[in-house]
Amino acid sequence: MRAMFSDRSDAGRQLAGALERFRSARPLVLALPRGGVVVGAEIARALGCNLDVALVKKLRAPGSPELALGAVGEDGTVFVNREIVGLIGAGETYIEGEIKERQGQIALQGQRYRQCKPKIPVAGRTVILTDDGLATGATMIAAVSATALARPHQLVVAVPVAAPEAVRTIQIMKQVGETVCLMTPMWFEGVGQFYRDFRQIEDEEVMKLLEEFA
Repeated sequence: MRAMFSDRSDAGRQLAGALERFRSARPLVLALPRGGVVVGAEIARALGCNLDVALVKKLRAPGSPELALGAVGEDGTVFVNREIVGLIGAGETYIEGEIKERQGQIALQGQRYRQCKPKIPVAGRTVILTDDGLATGATMIAAVSATALARPHQLVVAVPVAAPEAVRTIQIMKQVGETVCLMTPMWFEGVGQFYRDFRQIEDEEVMKLLEEFA
């Protein structure tokens, strides 16, 4: 299957077009680092609204770091996909260690990012959660759970591309008011297959974007 987006900026601009109806609500775009921040910045520019990061990390499967067992959030929210854990046989000791390691990484990441831009309160606001795509959806589920605890007025999940099952999982979450996804290809091996340029985004680029919206 040919790539659907030239890069994350292109995906963000296309996604922004589908979110135009939220402009009048002056939403807050919360983007998942790192790649999601590039997408989120394009949405925030197009809608003339605020940008911030939702700090979450996926829990990596032993021997397969791209496979998500779940995710943890900045506020301590933990989501574990017990179905996947059961299928691969990950033990509780491994899971507990992975949670602790990823929480430590979030703390370090937060120290860097929050120096550029303090966390924006979400209470009472329309919030658009975004990333560059959803494979299992585990990281986005953690982001939804953490953000919902802060009592936004409305919570919208918006991504350029996603596996169909991941979209269905997000859609049935009671905290999510609306899900916007441009494409849900049936043949889905990974988010990167739908981008011509899916290079790794570094912290320095994320921080530069956050400074732009500070």
